[in-house]
Amino acid sequence: MNPSFIKELQTIVGEPYTLSDPESLAVYGYDATPELASRPGVVLLPGTADEIARILRLCHGAGVSVTPRGSGTNLSGGSIAGSEGVVVQTSRLNRIIEVDAENLTATVEPGVITSALHREVEARGLFYPPDPGSMNISTMGGNVAENSGGLRGLKYGVTANYVMGLETILADGSLLRTGGKMVKDVAGYCLNPLLVSSEGTLGFFTGITVKLIPKPRVKTTMLAHFPEMRQAALAVSAIIAAKVIPATLEFLDKVTIKCVEDYAHVGLPLDVDAVLLIEVDGHPVVVAEEAASVEAICKKLGCSFFQTARDADEALKLATARRTALSALARLKPTTILEDATVPRSRIADMLKVIQDSAKKYNVTIGTFGHAGDGNLHPTCLTDERDKDEIIRAHKAFDEIFDAAISMGGTITGEHGVGLAKKKYLPRLVGESGIRVMRGIKQAFDPKGILNPGKIF
Repeated sequence: MNPSFIKELQTIVGEPYTLSDPESLAVYGYDATPELASRPGVVLLPGTADEIARILRLCHGAGVSVTPRGSGTNLSGGSIAGSEGVVVQTSRLNRIIEVDAENLTATVEPGVITSALHREVEARGLFYPPDPGSMNISTMGGNVAENSGGLRGLKYGVTANYVMGLETILADGSLLRTGGKMVKDVAGYCLNPLLVSSEGTLGFFTGITVKLIPKPRVKTTMLAHFPEMRQAALAVSAIIAAKVIPATLEFLDKVTIKCVEDYAHVGLPLDVDAVLLIEVDGHPVVVAEEAASVEAICKKLGCSFFQTARDADEALKLATARRTALSALARLKPTTILEDATVPRSRIADMLKVIQDSAKKYNVTIGTFGHAGDGNLHPTCLTDERDKDEIIRAHKAFDEIFDAAISMGGTITGEHGVGLAKKKYLPRLVGESGIRVMRGIKQAFDPKGILNPGKIF
């Protein structure tokens, strides 16, 4: 990148917040996605929305690409900048601007850590449900860009269900305001859902207003052991069919169970094929009824042991089993390919069989965990990217897994995004007309193609 151009950028954010040394560029050249890296030309850490607007105006005029970046927890290569492009990192825009109890909203800057918002609103008896697995490090801007889900997605939905208003800087540096605190708004096109999950390709979020709800009064956490994986999958469908919608309904297979127990020592059984982590919350009477119903269903479908947490500490211990799944699996081999094939709940058992069969066919190790209650499974291949033959086999297995998900009426990603990693699968899912419409939207928002180029298409 031209040193004189870097100097112009430096005048906007200041020298301490302009990183162009090789070590810094190497750090910002990758995210949580394996096999992908590209060293940017410069990294900027702006402190205000105005600085972001000025950066975009300058880059737009020069035709230089800009990649928004939060904490770099992206799992599809979405926060990896193009070679010699500009990375705009949001860690300094980390204010919780307002918690409005009267309107049940919170307004934040994009660099706010997700769990920090949780703590702030829960201290006031309020609740922001989306809880991605990376919530202790992921940012709200990244959550909106990827439409993040989480363990509570079954009952409460995903990020898009809570975004009420956005302030977005467009590619040319102009400001677009969409939505707000009002509950109803049908004036013109509904742009909020379009911007949510746009993966940084349509604009740069500088202000985010989200909906809050009252904090649930009580919660009961349970763990069900199943000798066979199919029994656990059938239990998921049966619980939903019984009109019980748990806050959390999570699945871990045998490979994941062993890894988690070796890592976290939370007392998981090593002689079963699957466990379900289940949480029900709400009014005490309803929670007691739903917990009893869940236990009866699991036992009817072959559950060998059913555990109900006695107190908050034990509940946290059980929940840790699920939240540490990725960390535990990642210890086994140098490269962890974490995916998120998603199918209708009624096809979970079929999808799990496809994952097992593909792993066996291509002789790769795949541990599966995920949000079984909403059909979002995370088949995770444990491999070593230096072993080129094994990597080829792993990708062949995922080709079959994603093709199967599509054929079952599912999708190639439930919460990780398309980014760089899944571009080849998108046409299979949405078809030629879907790609044409999406490209048209991109052209309307970003005619020069400078915002996070190369992603999605």
